Amino acid sequence: MFGFHPLTPTQWPDFEKLFGPRGACGGCWCMYWRQSRREYEAQHGEKNRLAMKALVEAGNIPGLLAYDGEQPVGWCSIAPREDFSTLANSRILKPVDNQPVWSVVCFFVTRGQRQKGISVQLLKAATEFATSRGARIIEGYPVDPTTGKSPDMFVYTGLFSAFQQAGFSEVIRRSATRPIMRFKI
Repeated sequence: MFGFHPLTPTQWPDFEKLFGPRGACGGCWCMYWRQSRREYEAQHGEKNRLAMKALVEAGNIPGLLAYDGEQPVGWCSIAPREDFSTLANSRILKPVDNQPVWSVVCFFVTRGQRQKGISVQLLKAATEFATSRGARIIEGYPVDPTTGKSPDMFVYTGLFSAFQQAGFSEVIRRSATRPIMRFKI
C-alpha cells in the first residue's frame, strides 16, 4: 500500500530525491505546463528546479508525492487549470466549457515501481485532494496508445486506462490518441 502527501516545503527534499539530478524528464521539474514554451526552454534544468521550489516555498501545492514506506516513488501534478498556461494555448486540450476545473497534467513514477497501479492510486488521491479544496470537476489529458505501446517518456500525462480505473470518463477527443477525461463530484 502506498502513502500520499501534498508537496510542501517539508517534502521538498523527497521531491528532489524522486526527480533526481536531471529533474525527472530531462530538466523539466514539472514546469512544462506552467510556462510558455519560450519560458520553459529558457529555464530548462536548474532554473526550472528553482522555479518549482519557489512555487512550493510560496505556499502553493503543485501536486502529490507517492511513497512506498519512507521512499518517494511517484508524483502527480494537480492544480486549478488556470495554473497551467500551456493548456490555454493548446488546440487539442483547449477548454471543453466554461466550468472551473482542476487539471492533472503529469505523472512520474520511478522505473522500479511502474506497472504496479501507482498512477491509479495517485489519481484517486489527487481527486480527494482537489475535492477537499473545493474542486467539483477534475480533468486529465491522458494518452490512449491505440496503435500499440508508447515509450514511458511519452505517457507522462498518464494512460487512458488508468484514468478509467480511477473513475474518470471521456468527455471529448480532438485527437485520436489524446482524450480529455473528467471526474465529476
